[in-house]
Amino acid sequence: LQSEDSDKSSAESDSETEVEQVSGYHKLLATLKTSPESESEEEEDESESEEAEESEAEIDSEGSQEAGEAEGGEEDENDVPDEEEATDTAEQMLSQEQADGTDTSCDPRHGVIEEFTDVKHESEFSLETNFMEEESGDCNADRRDSNPFKQHMDKELEEKEIEKMSTLPKTSSQSQWPRLGQVIFSSTLEKPKSLKADKEVDVKQLHLHKPLESTWPKVNKQFLSAVDKPTDSSFTPLQRELFCIMNSYRDLFYPEGNALTNGEEIRLAYCLHALNHVLKANAQVLSNNAKRRDRKPGTDTDDHRDQGLTRPKVLMIVPFRECALRIVHIFISLLEVNDKKKIDVSNKKRFKGEFGSDPEEKPPNLKRPEDYEAVFAGNIDDHFRIGVAILQKSMRLYAPFYSSDIIIASPLGIRTVIGAEGEKKRDFDFLSSIEILIIDQADIYLMQNWEHVLHLMKHINLLPLDSHGVDFSRVRMLNLNNWSKYYRQTLLFSAVQDPQINSVFNKHCFNYIGQVAVRNVPLTGSISHVVVQLPHVFRRLEADSVNSVIDARFQFFIDKVLPEYRDAIMSHTLIYVPSYFDYVRLRNYFKKEDLNFTHICEYTKKAAVCRARRFFLKGEKQFLLFTERFHFYKRYTIKGIRNLIFYELPTYSHFYSEICNMLKATDSGVDATWTCTVLYSKYDAQKLATVVGIDRTAQMLQSKKNVHLFVTGEN
Repeated sequence: LQSEDSDKSSAESDSETEVEQVSGYHKLLATLKTSPESESEEEEDESESEEAEESEAEIDSEGSQEAGEAEGGEEDENDVPDEEEATDTAEQMLSQEQADGTDTSCDPRHGVIEEFTDVKHESEFSLETNFMEEESGDCNADRRDSNPFKQHMDKELEEKEIEKMSTLPKTSSQSQWPRLGQVIFSSTLEKPKSLKADKEVDVKQLHLHKPLESTWPKVNKQFLSAVDKPTDSSFTPLQRELFCIMNSYRDLFYPEGNALTNGEEIRLAYCLHALNHVLKANAQVLSNNAKRRDRKPGTDTDDHRDQGLTRPKVLMIVPFRECALRIVHIFISLLEVNDKKKIDVSNKKRFKGEFGSDPEEKPPNLKRPEDYEAVFAGNIDDHFRIGVAILQKSMRLYAPFYSSDIIIASPLGIRTVIGAEGEKKRDFDFLSSIEILIIDQADIYLMQNWEHVLHLMKHINLLPLDSHGVDFSRVRMLNLNNWSKYYRQTLLFSAVQDPQINSVFNKHCFNYIGQVAVRNVPLTGSISHVVVQLPHVFRRLEADSVNSVIDARFQFFIDKVLPEYRDAIMSHTLIYVPSYFDYVRLRNYFKKEDLNFTHICEYTKKAAVCRARRFFLKGEKQFLLFTERFHFYKRYTIKGIRNLIFYELPTYSHFYSEICNMLKATDSGVDATWTCTVLYSKYDAQKLATVVGIDRTAQMLQSKKNVHLFVTGEN
């Protein structure tokens, strides 16, 4: 992948390990980018079971249609092989979940397609053999003492400072910013201080690489029409404050990114920062190449340490190919000074073909919420990786990793290269000198496979196992000392504050300058968007620790909650389960107890989904177990719900109101009997606040009694 040989070995590794049964997760993804035949089935299903009011005749016709589908495959509602093998032990469930690492970018039935890398333009984009072009250089700018890039990378840490960061806790302070809100700054080396946002930003004072000063205002123009202050001609208020933090090279966690509202705004800001960093780093190398070429024999060259142990400097983790496509388009726009000065982009046509999408692929009459359409726009394949090399006025797509400046990949794409312990063919040396790590839309990885993100964090900034032809006289001492992780800047963007995402930011970010996290508390919760008259009962369970809460929740449910719903009068009960592991555990318990139930998860086949929905609507099945990941990827309206149980609070707060509002889909005139029960513990404070608001959360956590809330539909 990174060189011709390693690319071949990667392809061989893929062929050995990945030509196997496609996982249920990827079957699910395949239904999102459907073929013409399956599109028509999807449209029929939607029109029958969601958009039209279902009569008995319609339900029967839907059932017979799906039965016809099932005849060919001998499917049964419970015939979900990926699920059935899972047991109640977390280890076995986890191994099942990790089996999601199969390649969807090529069809196993036709064999693995060898991954393409551009080897033709190697010398043209080599940092070692090229020199700075005078007109495009930013050499003088890079010498300025106030240049954030130089300040950050040239700082020489001492052993005692490294020891402090490894042993001492961080101290923190907080301040209020106009747009970001509550900002928490934490650091081990720096004393607590209040960070202040720049009120105005002059592009010329940001020390951007020369071309970017003129291109940024043009590229960002689309977002500036809504800016209140016309005096600030280049950044929106959000971008100004985010870029102020990025440009200081501190780590940043911003948990309020949203694909529908500010996602593109944020993407433009971090692309500007990443490109500025790469252009400055490469300009420094090319400038020093010229100095070394012109130096007198015997001159000491130790002051030309300007590189890492491997070339890749920026790693960008994004969920779908569409995101990678947009990033590359932003890079091209930022590098093209005007229409006359087009940059040369190698393999551009191939890139558009592999990362673009056909607008006609998507069925035109499927109705989904706006946020769903924003997340799943374009090519939503989640297995990809691509190297990008940038040199002055040219860009090379599909560069081998060891010749790349920027790597754009999905968690699954990077995971299949890193490999696992014990595998013969694996590679993570290219991650050794990453200086900026950008993880965008982190919440989506919770819906994919979070283990891939954790696996990446364990393998970044390690000493490489091979030299890869590096000139050690040019390598910075920080890299030789294995201190790269203390200089790496991590930019983490998410739509939610989740404990797993918080953990990555707190435990895997070691930046010596410190960390900045935006921590706003929701004043009102998503419960205010529930439009049906519904009593909400929040039942508190007790647990001794975070680790024991999973078992405590299960025991509380089967001992205290489930007995109240066993009576036939409590039929039409939907149980919403965020965790797949919890879902498997409940499903197995329900089977053992011989309860009258059906179930839908992300691995359930389409015919079984339709059958389960029909059985539940008609009351033939009393319970429906329903996973959050299925709702995330499909967003079907489930009809026939009379009783709701949230086994755990949803990851996305708006899913709470969405699920509650499904009750209005059944116009049966029995709304007085509707119920909603929510299980929570003191460890669910963040999620609870997004549902009921911060004030109610404080009261609920102080009281150990069950809390009854009644929503009138006008709140």
